[in-house]
Amino acid sequence: MTTPGVDVSRRAATRRQLLRGGVIAGAGAAVALGVDRALSPPSVTAPAAPEPLNGEGIVPFHGVHQAGIGTDAQAHGTFVALDLRPDVDRDGLRRMMRLLTDDAQRLTAGIPALADSEPELAHSPARLTVTFAFGPGFVARAGGEAPPWLAPLPAFSIDALRAEWSDGDLLLQIAADDPLTVAHATRMLLKDTRTFATLRWTQHGFRRAHGTVAPGTTMRNLFGQVDGTANIRPGAEGFDAVVWNGDGWLAGGTGVVIRRIRMDVDKWDEVDRDAREFAVGRTLDTGAPLTGKKEHDEPDFEATGPRGFPVIDDIAHIRRARSADPREQIFRRAYNYDVAPSGESVSESGLIFVAFQADVARQFTPMQERLAKADLLNIWTTPIGSAVFAVPPGCDEGGYIGETLLEG
Repeated sequence: MTTPGVDVSRRAATRRQLLRGGVIAGAGAAVALGVDRALSPPSVTAPAAPEPLNGEGIVPFHGVHQAGIGTDAQAHGTFVALDLRPDVDRDGLRRMMRLLTDDAQRLTAGIPALADSEPELAHSPARLTVTFAFGPGFVARAGGEAPPWLAPLPAFSIDALRAEWSDGDLLLQIAADDPLTVAHATRMLLKDTRTFATLRWTQHGFRRAHGTVAPGTTMRNLFGQVDGTANIRPGAEGFDAVVWNGDGWLAGGTGVVIRRIRMDVDKWDEVDRDAREFAVGRTLDTGAPLTGKKEHDEPDFEATGPRGFPVIDDIAHIRRARSADPREQIFRRAYNYDVAPSGESVSESGLIFVAFQADVARQFTPMQERLAKADLLNIWTTPIGSAVFAVPPGCDEGGYIGETLLEG
């Protein structure tokens, strides 16, 4: 028979020994684990590299040709036309273009302009490009010889041109994937010009935001159409012959036509989808010609329907825009515009049609004459602005845009 007190005492002692042994064993295990950890290098996961920001994109400013022509079109564009002040001579033009070139090459590299009062706004270039072009008045003031096509376009029957959207002595095309970048660059460059020129007109345009659609996707205008399917692409065979001029001070440059085309979207809304596609000659969803299935299928202008009528009408837009003369090609970089409507209108929208070509009279004018005579889209579109400029070549570092004209 055991003594209760002794049994309890023994059980307590045994428990203390178990606990003590457990603690010691645990401590030993902890020490062993610590030693093992000390001997084994810790596992370190390297942080993922951050995705590059769209705002960091830089398009080189210097080169044989000015940037902003063969460059992939950016999401936002501002077009500014200036009139020279009466007292600005050739030397004044030289000073102005040196100032503009210096600040443009800084801003496109993400560097503030020399007298930049908001330098923080310059740090995200977002593929900013600045392209300069000269009107007839600029070339005359410089004492240069203008190409024969550097003049207002002929009067077309469909035109309702307004002075506030037409002509000018100097053009600035400022484009980037960020509207804040465009606005800041525009302001800085206009500060450079204020002692030399006055503002004539400004036009703001847009495309899809960067990253919304895959690169190379044809833009859509505010009628919902794909716009520019047949456009020749930079780097394609024949592009250089279509765009770049090879004569005199303009060698390496080009000609640009800017047309502000009002699109009556409210009236377009009254037309059913079949009629819209009939007028254009393409389906609206894919952009395919009415005789094809994909956007870039070649239109079959000879195809007829069950009743013997052409599938693509004789005055459908794509038929009238097409020429049998391969020399009648242009390179377009259009932008949409949308401003506040007036009265009972819902929309005041349209297209800033920008076309580059080596010879405006030979390439653009015949096409426009054909469209003016007969094009179903004329029911809903009206050109309200028009200007023609000569785009000088690019420049090397240390040079400036326009030196081929102003130093010759």
